[in-house]
Amino acid sequence: MILNLRVDHKIADIQSMEIISKQMDELFWNLQEKYSIGEYIEISTCNRKEYYINNDYIPEDEELLSHENQSIVIEYGQSAVMHLLRMTSGLESMIVGEDQILGQVKDAKHKAVKNHHCGKSLDTVFTKAIHVGQVVRNRTNINKGSVSIGSAAIDLAEKHMGSLDDKSVLVIGAGKMGRLVAKALAEKDLHAIFVANRTYYVAVELAKDLGGEAILFNELEEYLATADLVISATSAPHAIITKERMLDIKRDYESLMMVDIANPRDISDDVSELGIKSFNIDDLREIADENTNLRIKEFGEAETIIDEEFILLKETFKIMEVEDTLASLRSSMEEIRQRETKIASAKLSDVDGSAKIIDNLTNSIVNKIFFDISKKVKKAAKEDNKDVIEAAEYLFNSN
Repeated sequence: MILNLRVDHKIADIQSMEIISKQMDELFWNLQEKYSIGEYIEISTCNRKEYYINNDYIPEDEELLSHENQSIVIEYGQSAVMHLLRMTSGLESMIVGEDQILGQVKDAKHKAVKNHHCGKSLDTVFTKAIHVGQVVRNRTNINKGSVSIGSAAIDLAEKHMGSLDDKSVLVIGAGKMGRLVAKALAEKDLHAIFVANRTYYVAVELAKDLGGEAILFNELEEYLATADLVISATSAPHAIITKERMLDIKRDYESLMMVDIANPRDISDDVSELGIKSFNIDDLREIADENTNLRIKEFGEAETIIDEEFILLKETFKIMEVEDTLASLRSSMEEIRQRETKIASAKLSDVDGSAKIIDNLTNSIVNKIFFDISKKVKKAAKEDNKDVIEAAEYLFNSN
């Protein structure tokens, strides 16, 4: 059974999400300690935290899952899988249709495979989910236009500042989110753009792509003093811009706007006490709603694709359930074939090449018989014909 634990932008603001994410980690490791979970995938982004667990031993009435925090969503089986398919299709994102979640899911699966906790079931589900996300984007217009947290941050800035033409912009963080911001900024006629990153050469590469300038992380104060707009998207575990830090910078605070799209947050709440216009991921919701309204007509077609692919996924799992029976049958047939071939070969040992001929013949016979049986058992699995499957298990299971 697949279990999904999650918190996302739909049920928690950014401050709550930071707290609940830690609670989810604790909940997961308590389950891990109790049930020795060997198969799981963790997804962590700026506005969601999820665990997908495959474990047949965790009951739905497990006391650890009977928590009081209603901000943690817990779903089982088909509901958990359908959520994943919708998520990779971009329907569960704050910015509906954004492509980044597809890459984030791929990365999460790759990490789980690398660390040896992605088994056959989760591999199958996530491979299907990634495929569904690609099909939805190819067959609908769900992701057409500029749809990302980065582009939404720029839209928010323009909503409050007007045109960004001739403005000086400081981007802090040159990772995936920083690059999304940079991509959106590349279309603007800026006065100057500066990129800061803890790893300097990464900032150099991004600044070069933008026609901007990379700066050292310890030079932030100098550029915070002159920027019109600051967009921060680092992976720092704590705030890097605080009221205390800004007090050391001599400037007109009210002319400065900051947008924080990091989780945990890069910019502390108290900077707004100085008159700085400060925004975070929660403030993107209005921009996100406008984006959703533009794409609402694509939902129906996307959901039809998801439903069709979910049916195919269920058929795949039904076939997987009979594969052990088929493997047992194939092994049993092979043992019989080898035994009878050995007996026949001994009787015909005086004929040159007879042993090889018999081996090839018997192997061919077994393959042809097994092909027909395998085909019929898989067909029965797809049609959920339990009588045929149980009969096959009874007849061919050697245990």
